Formats: sequence, C-alpha cells, structure tokens
Amino acid sequence: MELDSLYQEVILDHYKKPHHKGLPAGEIQVHHVNPNCGDEITLSLEIKDGVFVDLTWDGVGCSISQASASIMGDLVSGKTVAQAAEVLREFTELMQSKGNILGNEEVLEDAIALAGVSKFPARVKCALLGWMAFKDAAIQNGAEI
Repeated sequence: MELDSLYQEVILDHYKKPHHKGLPAGEIQVHHVNPNCGDEITLSLEIKDGVFVDLTWDGVGCSISQASASIMGDLVSGKTVAQAAEVLREFTELMQSKGNILGNEEVLEDAIALAGVSKFPARVKCALLGWMAFKDAAIQNGAEI
C-alpha cells in the first residue's frame, strides 16, 4: 500500500467516524468559520490544573476540516498546555511549509496524514480551522499557548 493511500484512509476514517464530535462539554466555547469555503466548527474546551481535560466539537465542512478537527482532539486531549502548544506549533509549521517539510510523526501522529494539504494553500485554512478554534478557546481559558 502506498503512503498516500494510507494517508487518505486515515483522513477518511476520521471524517466518517470523527472523534470528540458532539457538544456540549467545557466551559469555553468558540465558533470559527472559514469564509473561503463555508466550513464551520464550534469547539468546547475545559482546562483543569493546566491539562486539557475535555474537548468536544461540532461542525460542518469538507473531509479535511472535519478529519483535522478529529485528529486535533485526539492529539491535545489529556495533554498539558505546554504539550498541546508543541503539537499546535508543529502542525501549524507543517501546514505553512508548502510541502517543504515532512513533519514530526512522533508529535503529530495521525495529523501527519494531512501533510500533503500544505501544498494547496486554499486547503490549508480547512486543515487549520479546528486548530485555530482550539488555540482561541485555550487563550480564552487563560492558557498561554
């Protein structure tokens, strides 16, 4: 099986069976929209003692935005603010690379499947939608991320 095919399967699996999808949950809730394509996400977040203990989301959009939000939920749930900030930094760097970096699979895990998106500027916003909502909610919750 080719790597691209495997990555497509990871994205489609998260799209068809998203993790952490469904509201309500945490105390902080944000809503973000990608005006370029109409994708939307509402993300709810709770931080206790410096750890992201609950993250849920709901939204509509393309397979990239929905899969990315699902993967993001897996990667940051249960992490400390510092750990989640590192994951966010790595993913943002990967998405802004225009395909010039492969990303750190140890940090990004399933999110590495979205690496090819970085070659398509119009789709980068789709992949980053949930991540930017997460960052916004974290900041509103007092986290320095």
